[in-house]
Amino acid sequence: MNYAIQVNSSPYHSPASYTAFQFIKALLSNGHRVQRVFFYHDGVYHAFKQVIPPDDEWQWSQQWNELASAHQIDLVVCISAAQRRGLLCAEEIKRLGLNGDNLAEGFRISGLGQLIEAVILADRFIVF
Repeated sequence: MNYAIQVNSSPYHSPASYTAFQFIKALLSNGHRVQRVFFYHDGVYHAFKQVIPPDDEWQWSQQWNELASAHQIDLVVCISAAQRRGLLCAEEIKRLGLNGDNLAEGFRISGLGQLIEAVILADRFIVF
């Protein structure tokens, strides 16, 4: 079965992020496919490259990147939600004449069209 996942919660304010991550790992270990994880609202905080939690805490962007790389999962961050929170990719930084992007490796910024496409192509769509 093919799944699309939406993550709305901040990685540090709710257990929903951890639950989403573990749910995806369980899906993959049972032979299912996760085509895309769409980070929306405060979920975009998963994709900040400069967030460096203490060593004994979950390293969100690194964990997502490793999972996505191992299973060819598309990690998409909503551009509107990202911009509202100061998350910018290299192309947007250049367009605005600023310096230094802060999008973590493995993530890409795109619009709600990517979410709609994922929902249409998926057998199941789950929001955390």
